[in-house]
This record gives sequence, structure tokens and C-alpha cells, in this order.
Amino acid sequence: MMTRVNDSPYVFDGHNDLPWAMRELCGYDLQRVDLEAGASDLRTDIPRLRSGGVGAQFWSVFVPCSLTGEAAVTATLEQIDFVCRLVARHPDHFALVTTADEVEKAVSEGQIASLMGMEGGHSIDGSLGALRMMHALGVRYMTLTHNENVAWADSATDAPVLGGLSEFGHHVVREMNRIGMFVDLSHVSADVMRDALDTTTTPVIFSHSGARSVCDNVRNVPDDVLGRLPDNGGVCMVPFVPMFVSQGVADWYVECLVEVQRRGGDRRKFQDVNPVLVERLPDAPRCTVDDVAEHVEHIREVAGVDHVGIGGDYDGATFFPEGMADVSSYPLLLDTLRARSWSESDLAALCHGNVLRAMREMEGAADRQ
Repeated sequence: MMTRVNDSPYVFDGHNDLPWAMRELCGYDLQRVDLEAGASDLRTDIPRLRSGGVGAQFWSVFVPCSLTGEAAVTATLEQIDFVCRLVARHPDHFALVTTADEVEKAVSEGQIASLMGMEGGHSIDGSLGALRMMHALGVRYMTLTHNENVAWADSATDAPVLGGLSEFGHHVVREMNRIGMFVDLSHVSADVMRDALDTTTTPVIFSHSGARSVCDNVRNVPDDVLGRLPDNGGVCMVPFVPMFVSQGVADWYVECLVEVQRRGGDRRKFQDVNPVLVERLPDAPRCTVDDVAEHVEHIREVAGVDHVGIGGDYDGATFFPEGMADVSSYPLLLDTLRARSWSESDLAALCHGNVLRAMREMEGAADRQ
């Protein structure tokens, strides 16, 4: 039974991009990269998941916005296939699950409960039928947009077109409520956040977003939206990405984006931004675990301790705070919060209790429809 590491509660993390990292690193070839032995080219492998006390993980079945239409749907299916093959290859370590009860069963049996979340509405190509089939394959959240708008919702990092959700976007939210899939509001514009909260009848999540009043980045959540989570029952899961948690790094990141544009690149595209980030990384301001802790504490202050979680975004960013380079780093955050007088019960809520409670509420509402 694996529920505690270093005297910490197990972590149910909202977002990890290992599937896409494996696609780019080795074309999903699990024989080329031995995740059980350790994978130095990645931020995620089995030994470090165990060391970090990860008991449950939403694996992101992300595909970039450069893939559109049928290509985006196909690539999402390939991502889902990878997660299924990952679990099948390591049955002593992973269990594919779709419900809160199954999460707790897997953890009690010493496995890492593995769930899937789509990152961007382009993965369904405007089709509610595709959405329903992704759910049938085990996907339990969809981030409504990624870095670019979709036809029915505005992204936080694109020029606004709709000013929120279109009529079809509201239909998507209602259908996700009906079938039992989290509406994930990371990456979307603040107006989409508000529209979705006006429409949803089940808890939402922010799978990897911080507090905008702590770090003024459009990827983060304004206080008025955080303040609505108690009525909704939702959870904001704090990322470990320096550009989202440190104002100094966020300001430096804007300078990097200006350089991307000066070179003729697209600031929304990883392949254009990452080379500039890597080149300028030695000049990046410091970011530490305390920056992450500030977001956790602010969300607790605004929304309450029952509405904050963790979404590290490992293998989805170029760099991470000092001492938090990979998935073994969760205990550092928990020890930091203990030093700030967090109780063990509040830490358990942060680590897994809140997202499990929200998931049960989401499932129960779907069962009643």
C-alpha cells in the first residue's frame, strides 16, 4: 500500500505531459525508454513518481494546436493509446482508472492511478460525438482550449474573438456535465471561465493554473473567478511552471516572447518559443518553492482550503523552480507548507482530497441525468 512518502499524503496531480514528451523523444517506443529503470531525458519516470509520493495522475493526452481537424482527433487517439500501453507495460505500478472510487482502490493496492485529460477543444474537431467517444475511451477532463482559440471558445493566449463561449461552447459544457467529464478551465480566457461557471452544473477544475493576483499572467485565474469555486465545488490546481508562479519570471518570459516575434516566430507555438527560452535561460530570475506556496496559500485564502490542488505540468515546460526539477519534488512543497503551519488534514485535502471530492460530485451529477 502506497499512500504516504516522507510522511506526506499521496499526490493526485492534475497535469503531466509525459505522453507527448514520449512521442517526441522516441515515437512512443516504450522499449527505447525504460521508465521503470529511470529516464534522464524526462522529468517523469516510475522511480521518481514513487519518490514524489504520486498516487494518482491525470496524464495529459495533449496535441498541439498546429494539428487541426481530423489530424488532431487522430493524434489524440494515439496519445490515449500510449497511456493504455504504458499502463499495460507496467501493471505493478500503474492502473488505468476512470472514477474516484477506482483511484482510491488503485492507491490502496500500491498502484499509481492513471487517468487521462484532453488539453484543448481542437481534440474533438467540433464534434459532440467525438467528445462522447473520448469519454468512452476513458478521458475524464477536457481543457476547453489550448494556446489558440477554437471556434467555440477563446484562449487566454490568443486574440479574443467571441468574448467567452459561443452557443455551441455552452452545449459542450452541458454535454460534459451530462456524460461525466470535468470542464477544465486552464488555458481559457477569463470570460470563458465566467461563461463556463455560469453554465456548468458540476464542479470545474483548473488542471494547471495559478492565481493571477500573485503572478499577473493570463494563464492564471482572477480572484473573482476563484471566489466562485466554493459555490461551484471546483478546484484550482497550482502548477510548478516558473512563468506562471513567479512575477519576475513572468516579466522575463514576456521579454522572451517579444524576441520570438522579432525573429518572426509565433509566440503561441512551443517550437518557436522554446529555442529562445533555452538560449536566454541563464538570465532567468530565480524561482523557488516559496513562489509555488504563495499561490497555494492565496487560493486557500480566496476560495478556501477545499478548492485548491496540485497540477505540476511536468514534462510540459522548459524549466521548473529550484529544487523542483521533476516529479520527485512534491514533498518539498508539502514540507514548505508545513513550515507555514498547514495541518496534515489540510495537506491531504490539497494533495488529493479536494479533487477526489469534486470528481465524486461530477460523477454523481452525471449519474442523475
